[in-house]
Amino acid sequence: MNRPRILVTNDDGIHAPGLLALKRALEPIGQVFVVAPERPRSAIGHAVTLHKPLRLRETCLPDGSPAWASSGTPTDCVSLAYEIVMQGRADLACAGINDGANLGWDVTYSGTVMAAMEAAILGVPAIAISVVADGDHPVAHYESAASAAVDIAQRALSNGLRAHTLLNVNVPDGRPERPRAIEVTHQGRREYVDRVVTRQDPRESPYYWLAGNIKDENGQEGSDIEAIRRGAVSVTPLEIDMTAVDLIGEVRAWWGRDRQSPTSTEGR
Repeated sequence: MNRPRILVTNDDGIHAPGLLALKRALEPIGQVFVVAPERPRSAIGHAVTLHKPLRLRETCLPDGSPAWASSGTPTDCVSLAYEIVMQGRADLACAGINDGANLGWDVTYSGTVMAAMEAAILGVPAIAISVVADGDHPVAHYESAASAAVDIAQRALSNGLRAHTLLNVNVPDGRPERPRAIEVTHQGRREYVDRVVTRQDPRESPYYWLAGNIKDENGQEGSDIEAIRRGAVSVTPLEIDMTAVDLIGEVRAWWGRDRQSPTSTEGR
């Protein structure tokens, strides 16, 4: 029986420790192909490079294993990995392990999650994995997230995922010997307030930083945010179709009302 062919990428760059941890964890269950950005590309979303050529070079990870570094975005890396490196044959794609949370509406900004989404667009079952650090502290452990990634990857390979869907996984930072419950969740609501910070350069011209403080809504039962607050691993199924199905009828009625309005003055 052929071993599953697994694509591994990230948005933290080819030298990120989370990438190496994920690659090492997945090697026992499949043939792993690593293609990642040559430099960090966090918060780049689903960006695709169209205005200049892409480069792809062979390199080695710190453990000496082969990998490919790309000049492009995480989404570009998935396309190059699938079309060039893996020659259109991939059984699973895993993006991560991201240094930091991708919860709630964060997924729309995340290069990690959007890399997994690109794989899903290509018809490859996909998983995005992130570590949720404690407060302002940097991520201390990737082993727990790597272990969760292997468990979820094996289940995805065994059970299959519906076409053009992906799993967004968030794991609390902590030592691997501490077991974590796994909860299947929905996206929570997460906003950023005070998003634009204004500064002034020495010539008194303004410049701006996009930053902001996180504002999570409380009481989001069953959400990824609440699962992480309880110390559980959050697994959120996502799909590419973002249609607000329950609004179709309401928006369609806008034109329905026009058609039902009197258009004649007859009888007046």
